[in-house]
Amino acid sequence: MRSDHVFAYGATAGLAADLILADPRRGHPVATFGRAAAGVEGALWRDHRAWGALHALVCAGGAAGAAALAARAVRNRGGALSVALTAASVWAVVGGTSLGREARAIGGALAAGDLEVARERLPHLCGRDPQALDGPGIARAVVESVAENTSDAVVGALVWGAIGGVPGLVGFRAVNTLDAMVGHKSPKYRRFGWASARLDDVAGWPGARLTATLATVAGGNPRGAVRAWRADAAKHPSPNAGPVEASFAGALGVRLGGTLSYGGRVEHRPVLNGEGRAVEVADIERAVRLSRRVSGLALAVCVGGRLAYGAIKRRRT
Repeated sequence: MRSDHVFAYGATAGLAADLILADPRRGHPVATFGRAAAGVEGALWRDHRAWGALHALVCAGGAAGAAALAARAVRNRGGALSVALTAASVWAVVGGTSLGREARAIGGALAAGDLEVARERLPHLCGRDPQALDGPGIARAVVESVAENTSDAVVGALVWGAIGGVPGLVGFRAVNTLDAMVGHKSPKYRRFGWASARLDDVAGWPGARLTATLATVAGGNPRGAVRAWRADAAKHPSPNAGPVEASFAGALGVRLGGTLSYGGRVEHRPVLNGEGRAVEVADIERAVRLSRRVSGLALAVCVGGRLAYGAIKRRRT
């Protein structure tokens, strides 16, 4: 079976598995990688960029290398095994269904007036200080997290799967996980996590632009999404979260950004889509539905692109 067909069948089956099964409650492969990366960090940590770069190379390179060996091992044993490995890899690295469930759970708590439950669940979705947020602040944090994680947890993985197959899928998720672990600007990780953060910026670039484009197409307000993206994306401190959050804000007609708190550190971020209204609880469900549409379109684009590339390549040979 040709590699483009393997990706097409495997990615479709993997995304369907995520839709039906969501993430496993125990023994998630990403959590296993995280524990291994933490062990490597314990051995390598030094307050120096070079040691952080070695940590990123060992962890992300090791994960992608192991995935490449696994893909090679099944390649000559029939197309069905390659499809199964691709499907399992997609299911392991994407997290769109769990993302939507967590967002809806927080939205349900806010709708019921249970602010404490909403604060308790927010760390499952993002790293902000929940006690520093009121109801509208939590709702805004959820919408922003849904937007950013649509790119990180779904679209970016599919893009790299289309480019690099199973090693691309696994490598992207490894890089993204390392950024979440050591890429933040705390005193401990300012130097050690620099390489992981920059690598994540590079790996996330194509998925973020595709996510923003698809949010513009699927959000019901293309002009608003394009306007917010062009006017405000560059103001965001993250080169990838900026386009995604701005396009979601414009598509949904809401304001995102502003003051937030991470680990006791207060940040004053620029407002995205200042022409929009404040986020309401009902916007959480709208953001989740937009995320679902973007994910489905991303699958179609990535599969279509991979099949088209395969057809062009065969014509040239």
